[in-house]
Amino acid sequence: MIRQVSPQVAVCVCYVAAMFMNGMDATIVNVALPAIAAEFAVPASATSAINVGYLVSLAVCIPVSGWLGDRFGTKRVFLSAFGMFVLASALCGLAADLPQLILARVLQGAGGGVMSPVALTMLFRAYPPEQRIRLSRVLLLPTAVAPALGPVLGGFFVENFTWRWGFYVNLPVGGLALLFGALLLAEHVEAREKRFDLLGFALAAPGLGLVMYALESVAPAGPGSPHFWAAGLAGLICLGLLVRTQLRAREPMLDLRLFGDASFRRASLILFACVAGFLGTLYGFTLMFQQGLGASAWETGLVTLPKAIGLMIASQLVGWAHRRFGPRRVIATAMLGAAISFALLNAVSAGDLWFAAFVQLLTGFFVGAASAELQVIAFSTIGKSATGGASTLFNVQRQVGSALGVALTACVLAAAPGLGGYQLAMLVSAGFALIGMFLALRIKEIEPARQPVAAAR
Repeated sequence: MIRQVSPQVAVCVCYVAAMFMNGMDATIVNVALPAIAAEFAVPASATSAINVGYLVSLAVCIPVSGWLGDRFGTKRVFLSAFGMFVLASALCGLAADLPQLILARVLQGAGGGVMSPVALTMLFRAYPPEQRIRLSRVLLLPTAVAPALGPVLGGFFVENFTWRWGFYVNLPVGGLALLFGALLLAEHVEAREKRFDLLGFALAAPGLGLVMYALESVAPAGPGSPHFWAAGLAGLICLGLLVRTQLRAREPMLDLRLFGDASFRRASLILFACVAGFLGTLYGFTLMFQQGLGASAWETGLVTLPKAIGLMIASQLVGWAHRRFGPRRVIATAMLGAAISFALLNAVSAGDLWFAAFVQLLTGFFVGAASAELQVIAFSTIGKSATGGASTLFNVQRQVGSALGVALTACVLAAAPGLGGYQLAMLVSAGFALIGMFLALRIKEIEPARQPVAAAR
């Protein structure tokens, strides 16, 4: 019976399982940090390394994922990285102290950093451009719904079981997905002789890692932290050198020439602004509702849950909207709606759970519609041979955009404490969405079958 499953369906199942686990683990641990600090008898500030280690490792490993998939095969690399992620989840749940937990999170980030781009590469190679809009339900569920569900599940596990279940929950899902993928995924090797860009990796790994570390260090230490400035400047210098070397390399690790394709460039920039605003509000509103308005952690999780419902509703409608109105109108309208809904979070008052839930539903709907459409448009003119490199760039931007949104929110809260600071942070996130709307107005209504940029070069 299992052998009758088509390769396309197999890719979708593995993609959803892997990306959902990866996306949820990025946020599920946030609400568990106080419980972890209490169990390990460490200061609450020390637990920030749990997230920092994960995100830095994730950023360091993303650049090499495209080369690994092209050189050794997407199936082999994906299953290896996925297995590493599941194993690290078990080690996180079994950690006896904080250093063990941090090391396990670093290993988890390494698996996730390779797994995510390779999973997206397999998905877009399995479906031709004209079929990708139908993938909106698949694309949206793990990449947008999972971060919204993470705090809800994390709060449930902390209050009813233990924080360790936030990691153990990955084991049965991950084990079944690994078995499913091993039996049904098709192998694809793009270039067995592809040369490893050692110089590119030597600049990309510390550059992205230091930038992510700098952005994450803002939250606990504030914008005046010397760690923020030292790591940020060093990371930017490495990334500047990386851009110069990658544009000259014959086989670059990060194919920055793909930004010469207008559809990929604009969709990538809009998604960068979208995730920055989305994660900024997810982080800022959680703090505002609890610390600024006096809600409990459980109430905060409940009013955040409709965000995921809005995302799922959008996934059902975006295909129809794409055919009826075209990508430019859909994305521009969705980004405008996201900006308005982000700003409306400032109208939420203490105890007003229903209105807060309604606004979260709106934010999820508009961000979901934009995200699903953008992932399709970004790859609509990318040839199969360039899909691996494009997936790597796309995931790099997603991770940096997410960290930037959280970091700017943290900076605003540090500079303007109190309820006014939270409200200003929501407006900053709305500004990101407005930037995305103006960029969307420049999208051309292109045909998916247009000559791919790789072939054009």
